[in-house]
Amino acid sequence: MTIKTNAIKRFWAKGSVAALCALAVVAGLNVGFMSPAKAELRIDITRGELKPMPIAVTRFPGEGVAETEIGQNMTQVIAADLERSGLFSPIDEKAFIQSAASLAVNPNFAEWRAINAQALVNGRVVTEPNGLLRVEFRLWDVLAETQMSGVAYRTQPNNWRRIAHKIADEIYKRITGETGYFDTRVVYVSESGPADNRTKRLAIMDQDGANHRFLSDGRFLVLNPRFSPTAQEVVYMSYFNDKPRVYVLDIDTGELELLGDFPGMTFAPRFAPDGNSVVMSQALDGNSEIYGLDLRTREKRQLTRHPAVDTSPSYSPDGSRIAFNSDRSGAQQLYVMNADGGGVQRISFGGGRYATPVWSPRGDLIAFTKSEGGRYYIGVMRPDGSGERLLAEGYLVEGPTWAPNGRVLMYYRQHPSRDGTKDRYRLYSIDLTGYNEREIVTPADGSDPAWSPLIP
Repeated sequence: MTIKTNAIKRFWAKGSVAALCALAVVAGLNVGFMSPAKAELRIDITRGELKPMPIAVTRFPGEGVAETEIGQNMTQVIAADLERSGLFSPIDEKAFIQSAASLAVNPNFAEWRAINAQALVNGRVVTEPNGLLRVEFRLWDVLAETQMSGVAYRTQPNNWRRIAHKIADEIYKRITGETGYFDTRVVYVSESGPADNRTKRLAIMDQDGANHRFLSDGRFLVLNPRFSPTAQEVVYMSYFNDKPRVYVLDIDTGELELLGDFPGMTFAPRFAPDGNSVVMSQALDGNSEIYGLDLRTREKRQLTRHPAVDTSPSYSPDGSRIAFNSDRSGAQQLYVMNADGGGVQRISFGGGRYATPVWSPRGDLIAFTKSEGGRYYIGVMRPDGSGERLLAEGYLVEGPTWAPNGRVLMYYRQHPSRDGTKDRYRLYSIDLTGYNEREIVTPADGSDPAWSPLIP
């Protein structure tokens, strides 16, 4: 996609201070960015349990009925994104003192401080002559009485929800200093039916559960979906005609590609960070090894050679190393090796069994599942094995996947029934502090989630 830029001037800040904006056309979306004022408002998200910051997200007025409805819907999505992060506490609009009309001119900061707001969000929605929707928003530091950010977006009217997520990302970034994760999608396995005859379909949705749709019809079992670095393709395992094989699916076109007809069982596939290769496990004659497959040449390389079971490979963000689990030490543990298979090192040494390592997009942590004494855990550790922390616990918690900013994890949790015939599987998210566990609501049972990168 060609990226075009133009320089334009906008008058956003108090006192008619001009700010220089760049208009970028990316995937059909026009985005205007302003050079932000120096911010005094900050949330340190590396600390433990935090008291959420009070923030006022006001309705975005529009010129007509349609624009007004879109503006109201957008502010609801923005507030919901921020609230779910656990870092913000949106203030009920019934407490607002200043009217939307006067707020469009300038905030009366004293009135916002009176309701304990530390940050303020306002904006507007306009339909341009060409039919595109223009959405403008501003983020204010109420205590310092300064503008922190001002952004204008142009897009098709039916794309308003994605713009709302982008605005939430901008607010998150300006106040925490970290990249947001709201403009993302999640692919997962939707499950239905009795325990002895489950139907498993590939499904995709926005990170908040909206825009849900199925990517497979349920005729064939699907497992282990994972996004490509472009968020455009999904690699997964499927039992097509009772043969376990690895496939790549283009989300938009629906085009399906078989990654070679390898003997035995291939499973646990993941893309390399550059998107040019896939790493996966292959089981032959009762032994599972890890292989890399070049997607351009279809050349397959064996990376591990050991009589133990080696599986669940995951690349580091720079592609130089691979984490995996193996029982070569007698019990299932975590290991790290170079991308060519050399330099294997064990990194987990705690009690119990470790599995499904997933490298953080930041490169600083590896998430994993752990089972010990009949309990299951989602945890993280540094790539050298130090700093192990357990974040979530349950009868069964599995399948950790990282938000693209490396600060939030998603996984699935099994809720057992008394007779074992109607166990429920639900998706959850939790932040790195181990607080703010939230259920991600899906139409049916959900398992094995995979979080996309930020959508281009």
